[in-house]
Amino acid sequence: MAWATSFTRLFGVRYPIALAPMGGSAGGALAAAVSRGGGLGMLGAGGGDPEWLARELPLLAESARSAGKPWGVGFLTWAIDTNTVDRVLEHEPRAVMLSFGDPSPFAERIRAAGAALIIQVTDLEEARQAVDLGADVIVAQGTESGGHGARSGRSTLPFVPVVVDLAAGVPVLAAGGIADGRGVAAVLALGAAGALLGTRFQATTEALVDPSVTKAILTGRAQDTERSRVLDIARSSRWPSRWTARTLGHPFLDQWRGREAELAADPQAQRDYRDAVARGDVPPLPVWAGEAVDLIDDLPSAADLVAALAEQAERALAGAGRM
Repeated sequence: MAWATSFTRLFGVRYPIALAPMGGSAGGALAAAVSRGGGLGMLGAGGGDPEWLARELPLLAESARSAGKPWGVGFLTWAIDTNTVDRVLEHEPRAVMLSFGDPSPFAERIRAAGAALIIQVTDLEEARQAVDLGADVIVAQGTESGGHGARSGRSTLPFVPVVVDLAAGVPVLAAGGIADGRGVAAVLALGAAGALLGTRFQATTEALVDPSVTKAILTGRAQDTERSRVLDIARSSRWPSRWTARTLGHPFLDQWRGREAELAADPQAQRDYRDAVARGDVPPLPVWAGEAVDLIDDLPSAADLVAALAEQAERALAGAGRM
C-alpha cells in the first residue's frame, strides 16, 4: 500500500508513524531506527539536559543524515528556555515538538530555523492556541497515554476527530492508547494524518530503558496502569501539578493513593522514597506505560516495528473496507 497522508507528504516519510519523544528513553539510537524504518524518529530531550543532549543528539543527527532520513526533537515546554532550543536547532532537525506548557515563546524561532513546529495538545483550548500559532502538526493526546498528560483530559477516540475538525487541514497525529497497527488504522479512520506511539517503542531493542522496565512492559496489563501525581511528589519532581502521570503499579502508589497533599507536606516520606530507591526496594524510576500495554508482547528492533505496524494497519483498513 502506498501511504499518502498530509503527515507523510510533509516529512517525506514512508509511513504515518512517529516516535513519541519520551524523555530519556527515546535516545539517538531509537529515534534513528524509527526514521530508518520509514517513520519520523524524535529524540526525547525533556528539559534539555546538556550532557544527555551532547551524547544523544549527534548520534541521531549523523545517523539520520547519512541515511537521508528526517528526524526531530521533542521538549517539555515548561522545562526549557530559548538557549536550549537554539542549541538543538544548530543541528538542523526537521521538526521540533513542544509538549506541556506555553509554546508561544519558542514558535517563531523554530520556524525561522526551518524546522516544522509540532505542538502536542491535551484539550481544545490548547488545540486552538496551536492553530493560532501556526503549528505545522498538532498531536492530539488522549488520557490513555503513558507518562504525563492532562489531569482532566479526554480519551483519544472522541478527542482526535474534534481536533481534526478544529485544525482545518493542519496534519493531526493521534496519541494515547495506540500500540499496534489496528490502533494506527483506527485513528486514520478518525481523520488523523498519522499516529504517535510511545509505550510500544519502549519495548524495542534500541530504547534507553533498564531491562526491568522492558520486562514490566511485556508483562503489564492495562488494569495495572494508573494516572497519579504520587510518584512525582515522592521523587520531588518539578512537574507542574496540572499534569499527572500514567504508570504501572508501584509500592508508593499503594501507600499514598489519594493522599497527595499529605505526601507533599511530609519531607520524611520523600526521604523514605529516596532511601528505598537506594536500597533497591523500589525501582529508580516509575514505569511509564499507557493503557494499550496489553498489546505489547515482543521486543523487536524499532525499524522492524515501524514496518510491522504499517503492515498491520494496512490489513485492518483493507478488512474494514470489505465489511
